[in-house]
Amino acid sequence: MLLYHDPRAPNPRRVRVFLAEKGVAYDTIEVLISEKAHQTPEFRKKNPIALLPVLELADGRVLRESMAICRFVEESHPEPNMFGADAWERAQIEMWNRHAELELLLPIAQVFRNTHKFWEGRIKQAPEFAEVMREHVAERLEWLDGELGRRSFMGGDRFSVADITAMCALDFGKVVDIRLNRETHPNLHAWHKRVSERPSAKA
Repeated sequence: MLLYHDPRAPNPRRVRVFLAEKGVAYDTIEVLISEKAHQTPEFRKKNPIALLPVLELADGRVLRESMAICRFVEESHPEPNMFGADAWERAQIEMWNRHAELELLLPIAQVFRNTHKFWEGRIKQAPEFAEVMREHVAERLEWLDGELGRRSFMGGDRFSVADITAMCALDFGKVVDIRLNRETHPNLHAWHKRVSERPSAKA
């Protein structure tokens, strides 16, 4: 398997962490967004909308969405299980992974896209919208802190793909000064410490 990725982007990191948890071997090709490598005609043949990551199989087939890649790997390498072992656990992990995507990763990405100097002159920016998203994340951090006072991980009592998404989202938030506070988010802070100590977090 060949993973096209940018080392600094959160979605490719989600896939790398997942692959590390699975212990699956793969090769990589760096496609640096800062150098507009994702916009080249060659890469657009892999993904016409120029997003990362992209997973290419030995037979030339391509997957180009983070969770689709992770689900494919889960089916191909079932252990350790990362998406749920039965119907209830699968539903819980799916729910919390979607919460991590929609309530953390997406709004944090919008703050980044609409305020960071990296995007100046590259895209149209709306700083007012970014502030709305920043407030949204602050509210969701308070909510998640309460949730994680009742269990050890996002989707239950064990590490799953939902923890990977949430960890990558919050780590990416540091780029736009969205950070956990040990005093106001003690449960989230403790959770983040647990997941960040896993070897896969360095992938």
